[in-house]
Formats: sequence, C-alpha cells, structure tokens
Amino acid sequence: MQYISDLDLQSRPDQPRHLAIMGSTGSIGTSALKVIRQHPEKFRIIALAGARNIELLAEQANEFRPQYLGVLEKDLASGLKKKLASGYSPEILAGTEGYTRLASLQNVQMVLSAMVGAAGLMPTLEAVDKGKTVLLANKESLVLAGHLIRAGCERTRAVILPVDSEHNALFQALQGHGAGELDSVIITASGGPFWGRKASSLEDMKPEQALAHPNWSMGAKISIDSATMMNKGLELIEAHHLFGMPMDKVRVLVHPQSIVHALVQFCDGSILAHMGVPDMQMPIAHCLGYPRRLDPGLEPLDLAACTELGFYRPDPGAFPCLELAVEAMKSGPSYPVVLNAANEICVESFLTGRIGFMDIPRINSRALEEHCPTAVDSPREILNLDHQTRQRVSELVLQPAG
Repeated sequence: MQYISDLDLQSRPDQPRHLAIMGSTGSIGTSALKVIRQHPEKFRIIALAGARNIELLAEQANEFRPQYLGVLEKDLASGLKKKLASGYSPEILAGTEGYTRLASLQNVQMVLSAMVGAAGLMPTLEAVDKGKTVLLANKESLVLAGHLIRAGCERTRAVILPVDSEHNALFQALQGHGAGELDSVIITASGGPFWGRKASSLEDMKPEQALAHPNWSMGAKISIDSATMMNKGLELIEAHHLFGMPMDKVRVLVHPQSIVHALVQFCDGSILAHMGVPDMQMPIAHCLGYPRRLDPGLEPLDLAACTELGFYRPDPGAFPCLELAVEAMKSGPSYPVVLNAANEICVESFLTGRIGFMDIPRINSRALEEHCPTAVDSPREILNLDHQTRQRVSELVLQPAG
C-alpha cells in the first residue's frame, strides 16, 4: 500500500475539491453525483465525460455546469451542444485524446476513473503522471498496467484511492496494520445470478438471465463478469497490485448476502471484516471525503436484520474464469492484458447472441493458451497487445464451437 497515503487536501478541509468524473453517465458516475448532491459545498466539478449517453450527460452538465465535457466520438459533440442550456458553453472534448486531456487538467485535483474496460487505461495513466488523486473504479487499468501505475505513483506522488467495494473495504481494514502482521486478504463475491448451479446447467443461459444480478445495480459488462465470476478474477489481480500482496495470499469467498465486502486475516489467526449495505455510494463517499468520512445518504446497516451471513468456496467447474485470472497473473505481465481483451470481446459477443455463456471461459482459455509472453513495459506495448488480442478473439468467436 505504499502509494495510498493521506492527501495534502486534509490540511484544507473547508475548500471544495475540484473533480473530473470520467464515466459520469455509468453506474459509478451517477452514484458519485448522488453523493456530491448530498455535500455540494465540498466539491466543484470541473469536467464530466459520458461516452455516448449525451442525453444524460447533458442533464448532468446543465445541473453542475462544469467547464469541460467529454464524449467518446467527435460526431456526438454537436448533438450534445444542442442539448445544453442557453448561455452555457463548456469546451467539449472527444475520444481518447480528449479524455486524457480531461484527466490532466491543471485545476483538477481528483479524477474519478469510472470508465468501463481497457478504455480507462490512458486517462488513468495520465492522471497518475500528473500527480492527481485518482479515485479508481476502472479495475482494468491495474489489470493491464499495475506495474506502470505503481511506478508512476512513486515518481509523481499521485494517490490511488480504490472505489471497488471490495478493495475499498480492504483499504479500510488494513489501515494501521503493517505487512508483517498480515496472513492473507479475502474479497467476497455475491455469486451472481447463477450461484449454486452446476456447469452443465449454464450452457443455455441467456443474456437477460446473466444480467439479473440479485444484489447490485451495475452496467451490462460488469454484470456479465459477475455472472462468470471474471470480475472476481480481475479483482484478485487488482488487489495484488494495490496492496502488494502475493497472488497466493489473495482469496475469494462467495458471500451471497453482499454485506461483508472484504476480510483481512492476520498472522495470529484473527479476522477483521468490513461490513456495509450493498450500495456503491458508500465506498465512493469514502474516497471522495478521504481521510474524513462523508454521509452518503444511505440507511445504515441493520445488523439485527442480517439473519444469515454465509461464506462458501467458489465452484471452479461452474466458474472457471476465476482460476483463469489467477493463472494469467502467475504466468507473466502480458497474460492479464490478453485475458482482459479476450474477455471484453467475449462479453460483447455473448450480449449480442454470437456465443453462449460457457463459451466465454472457453474462448478466454484459448486466447491464453495461444499467447506467447511479450513485453508490456509501455502503454504503447500494452495497447498493441490489447488490439492484437481483440482481433484474434473476434476470429475465434466466429469459429464453430467444439
């Protein structure tokens, strides 16, 4: 945890924090804005980036009036401009270059990296390079380039605050404890909509079934990753990079109630757990206010209503993506890049009906088997490998199963 530290901002608690929110129209971004509405005096939004959802982005922009807006493609900028209030004329930036510029704005102190998938890598790296405080919800940035982000934080004194509920819980539970006290860390998984099923029963699952998460409200990509448990595999890699934990010291337990978000086991055998209601506003509020706590506007956890807290080992036969992530991380730094790219193509292909649910782990495994280790010591090398993998997996998607 060498680059997660107290912020310089704590010496100026009465001044608003200047924010850029990358992915403001997604589930994390909209939850962040809910928290900010609870504490408008504490924040000033400098930039909002919302990919293709210009309807919602325009609503957010008209409410918060940031100086800058971001969209994924240049063609969307004119449509967005027409939806803005009269007299309000922010600068609208587009594409990866535009997002990267938003993440590096001089008057931005905190960058919420909440874009989905590998698209969040370059803005996150740019924010780190400029020494920003990064509220990290884009786990793929660490999966693809954890070594570069760690090195960047050491060089620029940038700060990473983890937004993912599990890693935020670990961050809180680990504070005040030295590495010599630790035995292992445990992140919990809800099990998704298919917990308890055998692999044979998952072959014919449809996208609408996989999207029906029992506890969390998330976007389509993350919901499918939850159903395959790939999200937990990526979170294992993320925890490894965030906290410097060996992969064999980071474990997953299925906890269907989603009340306990993570646990830390110490060398004396004791376990410290972080508990809370399953709502992303809680970890987001913790990061936005850190090192002080903000009220996210949620009903507090009622322990008397928690009549059952169950913990189970994952079934590797039904959820092979979890082990694929562990194998990828142990195989070398280029393998997680391949796995992430392959998985993004597979999830998109499943959602559009081109492959079946259990084809996702099969094709991911094939991509890893075909990969030969390669250097990923720069963003360019990472993005080249990402692109090559996507091309190859797109070909595999078109091949008959068998």
